[in-house]
Amino acid sequence: MKLNEYQAILTADLGFGDAGKGSIVDALARFPGAHTVVRYNGGGQAAHNVVTPDGRHHTFAQFGSGSFIPDTLTYLSRFMIIQPLSMLAEERHLHEVGVNDAFLRMSIDRRALVTSPYQQSANRIKEMLRGGARHGSCGMGVGETMSDWLQHGESVLFAGDLPDRSVAMEKLRFMRDAKWAEIENSLVGMPLSGELAREVNVFHDPKLLLATAEVYQYFAGLVALVDDDYLRRMVHQPGQIIFEGAQGVLLDEWYGFHPYTSWSTYTFQNALTLLEEAGFGGRALKLGLTRAFATRHGAGPFVSEDGDLSMQIPDHHNGDNPWQRQFRVGHLDYVALRYALDVIGGVDGLVVTNLDRIATQAGWFTCDAYTAPNVEQDLDAHFYTSNGRVTGIRVPQEKTDLDRQAVLTRLLFEMRPVYRQYENKPAVILEKISKSLNLPVLITSSGPTALEKRYYFDETGSK
Repeated sequence: MKLNEYQAILTADLGFGDAGKGSIVDALARFPGAHTVVRYNGGGQAAHNVVTPDGRHHTFAQFGSGSFIPDTLTYLSRFMIIQPLSMLAEERHLHEVGVNDAFLRMSIDRRALVTSPYQQSANRIKEMLRGGARHGSCGMGVGETMSDWLQHGESVLFAGDLPDRSVAMEKLRFMRDAKWAEIENSLVGMPLSGELAREVNVFHDPKLLLATAEVYQYFAGLVALVDDDYLRRMVHQPGQIIFEGAQGVLLDEWYGFHPYTSWSTYTFQNALTLLEEAGFGGRALKLGLTRAFATRHGAGPFVSEDGDLSMQIPDHHNGDNPWQRQFRVGHLDYVALRYALDVIGGVDGLVVTNLDRIATQAGWFTCDAYTAPNVEQDLDAHFYTSNGRVTGIRVPQEKTDLDRQAVLTRLLFEMRPVYRQYENKPAVILEKISKSLNLPVLITSSGPTALEKRYYFDETGSK
């Protein structure tokens, strides 16, 4: 297998996110011929950390993680949800770390949805009102934006609306009134102070609507708003396009563990749709990413979570925050990984990251099965079982059956891990992962920069 034989490289996180997608995309973009990074899902809640060999660091949210490499383009597809205000802030930081032309290399599909301040505040208010039953939202309004599009259609904001200030104002006014109508009754009798009061005040700020529309118009003059023919031209250029996934398959809107999910499709579906629409006839390489251990940022089931491991392996780029809250660490979970691979339709090879982080541990543990000591109901509708143990999770036949996924979620909260321990050496870890998942490991990462990546292709080169 030679990397230069592929005209498209598709990346997807096989867990709950944070597997190192940004670092891997940065490394792949350094190969000769890589010219465009396509964001094919998610929104401004992404946090893809890249550290360059010369020590610069940026957390990529909406720009492609190849932006440190000169001439590498970013394309935000219609499946990406954009936030112009936070994108302006992100570009300022990129400028500070030496990327002076990020907007000049940015193209956005006119049909990409736009998250307004009202949707972001509605998201945060709803999450605060859930109290101890929070969903683990990032607080960026991505789910609200998707929900509004499904409910209101063309009345919501699209990237193509941003150049026209009057259109943007009309749609912002509509979103402000619609979101306030959704949350107003929930706030009756609630003491408004602190963060809750700040988010409520967004809806009553008389200057915000006009100011936001003006910033949107300014933003639209900085980027290229494009139509379908743009990607069609890109895929027929010599070289490679890298599809940068967001979040993780286990957070997928339909296949994740409802309601602790995100309103976006985290399988390869969107990327494959874009390639088909563009008339792509080349070869595509599908890469599935996982750390050498498991993580989850925020609430939701996490069978292999280990509180001691969370303290022993702190994450420099991921910590507790007001919305997702705790960053949790656990042992590699083959049951969850196999489910993710089934959901995504398989991959050509694996990318195993954070080998350096797990090296501090005396041994390396994997979760090979679950037990369900407190569950009396029949498990066969949701799991594969053998000798009283859960060995796999069944993919739902109807992908829109969220009630089924909610039952699965409740059952997962009751599961207990069955561990195996191995010698903590990279060679052992990679051999066991490859054998257990019946897939080749094609890339490994033992540090934050491209210099700490190893490639297991027939031949490689780098920019």
